[in-house]
Amino acid sequence: MPVLLNVNENPYAPGTAVVATIADAVRAAASGLNRYPDRDFLGLRSDLAAYLGTESGVRLDAAQLWAANGSNEVMLHVLQAFGGPGRTAVSFAPTYSMYPEYARDTHTRWVVGRRAEDFTLDPDHAREVIAREQPSVVLLASPNNPTGTALPAATVAAVCEAALEVAVPTGPGGEPAPAVVVVDEAYGEFRRAGTPSALGMLARYPNLAVARTMSKAFALAGARVGYLAASRAFVDALRVVRLPYHLSAVTQAVARAALSHADELLAQVEELRAERDATVAWLRSLRHADGRPLEVAESDANFVLFGEFTDRHAVWAGLLERGVLIRETGPDGWLRVSIGTRDEMRAFRDALVEVAGL
Repeated sequence: MPVLLNVNENPYAPGTAVVATIADAVRAAASGLNRYPDRDFLGLRSDLAAYLGTESGVRLDAAQLWAANGSNEVMLHVLQAFGGPGRTAVSFAPTYSMYPEYARDTHTRWVVGRRAEDFTLDPDHAREVIAREQPSVVLLASPNNPTGTALPAATVAAVCEAALEVAVPTGPGGEPAPAVVVVDEAYGEFRRAGTPSALGMLARYPNLAVARTMSKAFALAGARVGYLAASRAFVDALRVVRLPYHLSAVTQAVARAALSHADELLAQVEELRAERDATVAWLRSLRHADGRPLEVAESDANFVLFGEFTDRHAVWAGLLERGVLIRETGPDGWLRVSIGTRDEMRAFRDALVEVAGL
């Protein structure tokens, strides 16, 4: 099996104490599997609120949290609730490749603005796109996938303000309502010191929601647990569109058990941040054969986007031949590598130098 550095997984499996707690929780849940799960899962929502209070210093009620089978399902709930025929969703490319799929699945018109050459988002451009397109939903990834770029608080605020000026018929009775803004912080725990979370802006903007996941920092990609924080009214809109009993009793048990070990599970985040920063520095030290420096995007995530290559597929294939799998994604000529263990990153560096002649 190759070194897997292609889907931004946490390379460190849960420790034995975490596994034991999860096993005990699943065993307890199994004794009641003849009954449907708690459809409102207030215990899990309370645990998530407590975690965010510790992680970001933002105090939330359980009623302000929502969860589903991965952040993918959370985002689909958002598009089901606020998108649909005759409505528009907006984002800014390059960004997460699944966003247009959520729009397609809900028959929501999809429009993309642009990011700057350094993958930042110009607030004036965002305001212009929102005013022109009058969307019901604006999706912002921060840190952005596939670039790793985080959004400054001022940019998020500018987008929220612009969204408040939108008046599309999305209210309960069809009356005009502002657009909702979802900041997707799937990689939020990996952000660098001084990079704020949009969670601190929830009290100021009732049209704002912040999505997170337990797949990355919590090393629970296989458990499929995503969640969202927003106003109670926003969460209530998601409760209307979800399928009955969408979050199984086993999933709820696994998530709550993992949250009880948050400190242990997040202990590797700092090491991954350090390895990411070292990878960025190393990539920036390299030169193409013609002397051009390698371009490397700033990253607040657990991955790094780098380029530009004349034939990125040849580089990707050459790495795979040497047992290292990364991702061929992003703008033409760019590649993305997830941050793995030190040994995995050493294998990546050795293979890249050999394949690309850097």
